[in-house]
Amino acid sequence: MAGIYIHIPFCKQRCRYCSFFSSTHSAEKGKYVETLCRELELRQGYLANAAIDTIYIGGGTPSTLSERHFREIFKSINTFFSVATDAEITLEANPDDISAEYATMLRSLPFNRLSMGVQSFDNELLKRLGRRHDAERAISAFHNARNAGFDNISMDLMFALPGSTTESWTGDLRKMLELHPEHISAYNLTYEEGTPLFHAAQEGTITPLSEEENLEQFTSLVDTLTAAGYHHYEISNFALPGRESRHNSSYWHDIPYLGCGAAAHSYNGNSRQWNVADISLYIKGINDGEPDYEIENLTETERYNDAILTRLRTYDGLPLEWFRNKFSEKYNRYMLKTAEEHISRGTLMHGDNDTLRLTRKGIFISDAIIRDLIFID
Repeated sequence: MAGIYIHIPFCKQRCRYCSFFSSTHSAEKGKYVETLCRELELRQGYLANAAIDTIYIGGGTPSTLSERHFREIFKSINTFFSVATDAEITLEANPDDISAEYATMLRSLPFNRLSMGVQSFDNELLKRLGRRHDAERAISAFHNARNAGFDNISMDLMFALPGSTTESWTGDLRKMLELHPEHISAYNLTYEEGTPLFHAAQEGTITPLSEEENLEQFTSLVDTLTAAGYHHYEISNFALPGRESRHNSSYWHDIPYLGCGAAAHSYNGNSRQWNVADISLYIKGINDGEPDYEIENLTETERYNDAILTRLRTYDGLPLEWFRNKFSEKYNRYMLKTAEEHISRGTLMHGDNDTLRLTRKGIFISDAIIRDLIFID
């Protein structure tokens, strides 16, 4: 079992908070897709012929691609890889792109899951974030996707937005639940260095929410969605029963994946590899037969730290028997000693099936707990 991630870096406009690799220059879009297909051919052996269980096309804004582009990509994937008949196949989309016609076109392709970046239903907050849709367009996009036959839709929200209030956040949650998507991702806004939002905060033209306000919105998020029947299966992710994201879950459960496209990352269990974050250099490298990438062979310490970073984010937690079999005694001793301190504080629990999990209290300070458990040589 393995996954494929395809990175489409093109955006019609850049959001003010975004630090992901992307470009608003789309002149090379066709050449880029051709190069993606070439990379899929060149790297067909990376996953050792494992069946492909998930495919995720992300970005950037993949919904800027045409039907022809998608068909070229799927033709290459199906030519060079063995895709499971029940594979989860997701497209990340901007609500502004999901017209009724576009949604119908997407459903005629292998896509069976749509992930839309809504972020808020407050138009003033959307403008502040630099989003190109408004609340009405987001709602319309959801209905267009549903009417086209998508029965697995994920929608993103962001909390702790500058200028947001208890009332605006409550309104966002209420409107989201009225739509009742199968999956909701909710992310704490971060001010990434180099982004326009970061500079605005530095200059004082916007004011980030306080830690108390941040915590209040997160608490409301968890209480509201769990009361509505959503499973809080990862710190930032909620799903109706059986609708957890299989692709994202593979990242948290040590499942190999191939990443194709500029800046895309790959993982095969022993090493991580990432392509150059430059569209022109990426295209040149692949087409010259000399791909431009870096690779990191993972030490036991790095694999240990990866396990801590990913497993403790999930409701499933860290299975101790798996951990004992995977890592040497040194790492087991260190982890258990540090974990005991948090168990005694009530931020970690040694739960059913010999598993360590964050408590409700621990979720609020998960970064600090994970930082404590990280092993530094």
